[in-house]
Amino acid sequence: MSVEPVIQLTGKVAIVTGASRGIGESIARTFAKAGAKVVLASRKIDALKAVQAGIEADGGEAFAHACHTGSREQVEGLVAAAVERFGKVDVLVNNAATNPYFGPMTNIEDAAWDKTFEVNVKGYFYATRAVAQHCMSRKAPGSIVNVASVAGLMAMPLQGVYAMTKASVISMTKTLAMELGSAGIRVNAIAPGLVDTKFASALTANDEIMNMVLGRTALKRVAQPHEISGIALLLASDAGSYFTGETVVVDGGWTL
Repeated sequence: MSVEPVIQLTGKVAIVTGASRGIGESIARTFAKAGAKVVLASRKIDALKAVQAGIEADGGEAFAHACHTGSREQVEGLVAAAVERFGKVDVLVNNAATNPYFGPMTNIEDAAWDKTFEVNVKGYFYATRAVAQHCMSRKAPGSIVNVASVAGLMAMPLQGVYAMTKASVISMTKTLAMELGSAGIRVNAIAPGLVDTKFASALTANDEIMNMVLGRTALKRVAQPHEISGIALLLASDAGSYFTGETVVVDGGWTL
């Protein structure tokens, strides 16, 4: 059986969290260009509306919905709104994340710890559970793509708690892939290295950190958001139909 050479998502409905900028925005735009109807989620509706307008100007179809992914009720409302608008959900990209603390792990305050786990772990789980339950209720396959980080695979001084959450995402990806596989729901993760986004600006603006990262990165540069979105498209699409439980490292050779 031959495989269509062009990766596409025609007929699919995808939710992308953290879609107002950076990696999430790039993934949403890539999915729309591939034919998906895209539900854009983040806390700030104005920024989402701007992304929606850009997708529609390019001929795509998108729907902006404000959602704090750390809230189970809001996440369930997001999935319900997506189904109401487009009739179903086939793909979920968990991308919304936070990193409020930069410094030694032992100095972190409880509030920053709780916020990091609330968004980066609970939020991913809440969204995955809601979409998986929806897919199983209609006996349909699905694809979950979790944006993790190489921080979850290596020692990460000054970002230790953030790294813990990303390690949790990688573990969650593996277990849910096993539990949901018989229902035809695939769960994979992407572990980007350093990406040129506002989210990572505390790192990219620090010459000492940049020299350290680039010194050990084979490609000697940081990634651009579109270099992550292409992998997300593969994992979300039927071209990745036998991919599950994996974490794809996209780091320019940082972790070599």
